[in-house]
Amino acid sequence: MRQRVEHPIKSATSDSEPLVVTGLSVRRVGDGQLVLPATDLRLGAGEVVAVVGTSGAGKSSLLHALVDSLPTGLRRGGGVVRWRGRPIPEGRAARRWRRAHCGYVGQDPILALNPLWSVARLVGEQLSGSRHNRALRVREVCDLLGLPAELASRRGGELSGGQAQRVALARALATEPDVLLLDEPTSALDAATRRVIVEAVRARPDGCTLLVTHDPFLISAADRVVDLARPATVTRPSPAGRRSTLTRPSTVMSPPVRSSAAAPLAPGHRTAPLLAVQGLQVARPDGAPLLEDVHLDLAQGSWTAVLGPSGSGKTSLLYAIVGRRARQRGRLLLRGHPLPPDVRQRDREQRRAVQLVGQHPAGELNPAYRVGVAVARPLAVLHGVGRRDRAREALRLLGSVGLAAEIAHRRPHALSGGQRQRVALARALAARPGVLLLDEPTSALDRASAAMVLDLLDRLRNDGLAILSVTHDPTVAARADRVLHVHHRRLFEGRTDGPLPHTDNRTEESDAR
Repeated sequence: MRQRVEHPIKSATSDSEPLVVTGLSVRRVGDGQLVLPATDLRLGAGEVVAVVGTSGAGKSSLLHALVDSLPTGLRRGGGVVRWRGRPIPEGRAARRWRRAHCGYVGQDPILALNPLWSVARLVGEQLSGSRHNRALRVREVCDLLGLPAELASRRGGELSGGQAQRVALARALATEPDVLLLDEPTSALDAATRRVIVEAVRARPDGCTLLVTHDPFLISAADRVVDLARPATVTRPSPAGRRSTLTRPSTVMSPPVRSSAAAPLAPGHRTAPLLAVQGLQVARPDGAPLLEDVHLDLAQGSWTAVLGPSGSGKTSLLYAIVGRRARQRGRLLLRGHPLPPDVRQRDREQRRAVQLVGQHPAGELNPAYRVGVAVARPLAVLHGVGRRDRAREALRLLGSVGLAAEIAHRRPHALSGGQRQRVALARALAARPGVLLLDEPTSALDRASAAMVLDLLDRLRNDGLAILSVTHDPTVAARADRVLHVHHRRLFEGRTDGPLPHTDNRTEESDAR
């Protein structure tokens, strides 16, 4: 059994440290398996504490257990959570406490936003007072997070991943909560926008913030760091002058950018492309242009990375290629033959050949299917593999992305964000694609898991797999032999040679996905 996670805490009154957690643990309902070991934690007024650890270590479960909002299949195993000296109740009373004191942004915020509501309505939903005052507060908090005014009328379903993250955070901040709980709040954001988020979170002198993250920049900005995998800590002064506990020194990775020198193309680019994108134009649902005149050649064994500000159209590019978003003009060629723009018009071989691992796997994995069934399904539907062989192959694929065999028996809601991300990758690989489209493939992964996944993709490239990835992660871009940047609705080629210069993203962020 895992030992209780102890963290150095100081004696304090409920006024200086209003949120106190003692021995909090989480178990699975069915088999009693420990998901989160008994953990002690204290949050002071105005303090930002980061929770880190390997994928599946129980970080997200900790946030939910604090406010008694654990998903079906998980339960508190023990422990007490106190707010200003009084235990936070469970059940309906806990829901009332959450509404009065807590703001929460989950790991898949786009799934929590009503796709038909406007951004203004989403952010201001829980505000009281006159319509004028509510509108002023909505504008104030959107300005704080760098969301342009024209986004207020956009519907939730028209937002990019990065925009959805900030809209969800604006919604949480609008009511000025006492406790702010954030789960991977910068996973879909570029470097400049991450700085904006840090400034907004730190500008809460009376509110305490607990965030789960793998982002080194966010970790370095926290006052204290709680590592669920390594309870031993050291201390260092924080920028605000408080003492911070860190498991190890943090460094901020500078994301790659385009330089004047073009990156050398891989040898495979000299052959006929496996997938060619010619003059592609992608538009928003209202018809406004999002990407224009996109030309791409994806050769066997090549890896192309696309970078750009949040909301610049990177995800839309992947959706247009996979056939899940309409385009106004341009064409796709698969092995020299036209590829229909709508996935419903593609035959089985065309669907198999181009696979997408999306940014929000929680929304793409059927909650009714166990993981093993989900991964094995493409083997049955696209390749006709028998039951016994596809079950064995599903376990092999799960192992290749670093997941234990027992994961096959779970359903998506019982997985961490990083585990769901790897399940989605295993399912895509089960189709045996020629072209793999990846949207932020390491956003929910710790460094070790990310490196393992990237190593796997490199090995698959040797077998001819062509990869097109959208990312803000410099370690992903570093694996690519070609790096493209979105600028003014077009793609430009470059290398990953230096730190990202500060740019104003507002003009490009007026475009969605």
